[in-house]
Amino acid sequence: MFYSELVKKACNIMFEVHKDDKDKGGYPYVFHPFYLASQMDDEETCCVALLHDLIEDHGDVYDFERLAAEGFPKPIIDALRLMTHKDGVPYMEYVKAISQNDIAKKVKIADLKHNLDTRRTDGNKPPKYSTYIEALRYLENE
Repeated sequence: MFYSELVKKACNIMFEVHKDDKDKGGYPYVFHPFYLASQMDDEETCCVALLHDLIEDHGDVYDFERLAAEGFPKPIIDALRLMTHKDGVPYMEYVKAISQNDIAKKVKIADLKHNLDTRRTDGNKPPKYSTYIEALRYLENE
């Protein structure tokens, strides 16, 4: 985990927006981005880890322009744009775009590994298990 004023801002935004959300295992969702952020070692990846699902899950509250206005620099915004899976975009096409950005790629690898951890879901594989495996292999070998 990297500690800075910008990371603190990302952490507070993430917590406020996701505070009532639950993950597929029934845990408070905030543990997922916190867990990813704990594996990051620089400000940019830590902020992206904390905010990686913000727009996708709560685009009604936050958008990229608001994050930019909050002081998040272009490399973070660019990575977050890539991490936000748009409707209608095939998953592997989304993953291939992520692979071109070092920040997004590092966070997505951690995200996929955590999403594949069946301890979070009482031993149940996520519905996209095989897709996640394919994406992880692609990103780790890219």
